[in-house]
Amino acid sequence: MPAGRQRLLEASAGNGGSGGQWVIVAPESATNLPKKPGSEPLFTKLRNPSTGQAALYLFGSDGCQVFEVKAFHEEYRSWFIGEAVQHDGRLLFATPVDPLFLLLFYLTKAEKEGKFQPLDQFLVDEEFSSCAMLLNCKNVLQSVHHLVDEKEIGGRKFYKYSEEKALKWLKKKVDQTVKVLKDNDIPVGGKVQSATFISGKRNTDTTEEDYIRYAHGLMTEYISEELSTALAQYLRLPQIASPPAEPASKKRKLSDAPVEAEEDYTKFNTSDLKSKKANSKMSAAQKALAKVDKSGMKTMSSFFSSKTKTTK
Repeated sequence: MPAGRQRLLEASAGNGGSGGQWVIVAPESATNLPKKPGSEPLFTKLRNPSTGQAALYLFGSDGCQVFEVKAFHEEYRSWFIGEAVQHDGRLLFATPVDPLFLLLFYLTKAEKEGKFQPLDQFLVDEEFSSCAMLLNCKNVLQSVHHLVDEKEIGGRKFYKYSEEKALKWLKKKVDQTVKVLKDNDIPVGGKVQSATFISGKRNTDTTEEDYIRYAHGLMTEYISEELSTALAQYLRLPQIASPPAEPASKKRKLSDAPVEAEEDYTKFNTSDLKSKKANSKMSAAQKALAKVDKSGMKTMSSFFSSKTKTTK
């Protein structure tokens, strides 16, 4: 990451200034001086466009750009901030995200209604009211036509989600990602790990499908599961075959194999097996008694046997 483009920030954790601070690495554009008073950078929770669950985002100065915030966390880490110790030792990273991905979640959610609506009506969320700020982001209004059909009535524009247009837009994103991967010689596919750890080695076995599948996986982080499946079909990605099931006969052979295959089998003779079976049915007291040295001891039955008569 270019050194001049980022700065280390201390950011309030949004709990009334009563405690937390975060240390965050963010692009300089996220913290430029606002052009209007009261439009400083804002941390807020929005819906993750893939899962719909809460996630942390950062609106830059003047709310014109949105960044997703990811945390790098290790145990037993803290920060010295000024003369204080911040126990939350996470390191946050803020990276730009296309706001159309966040808008796409709400467009697909309203698809069932099947009617044209003003754009601001899509962004009505009681839990995450900050989603309305997405309309202030750069180029949202100019780019939303990639995701919707639109019509104008009485000088006002109305919109309806179009999956066909969304898939075309996502394919462009995939194509752009594939180009970046190739231009930067980023290893993908089944040999990613070996190519990563062997410096200077170029992976020549990577196919075009490997690049497309990898780029599709990146897109999946920002779209719903249903749309991800539709995109895979749109990209004509063949389904990955699951490994064949192991034959039942092979499973039995493995499970029936001797536990001690390399030891002497002669020790497992019939008498040993009988004694082991008998011992397995003995109680703990019986096992303890069996260990007592009985040499020179009379049996219990000898006390009750009839005495032999002697002749005079």
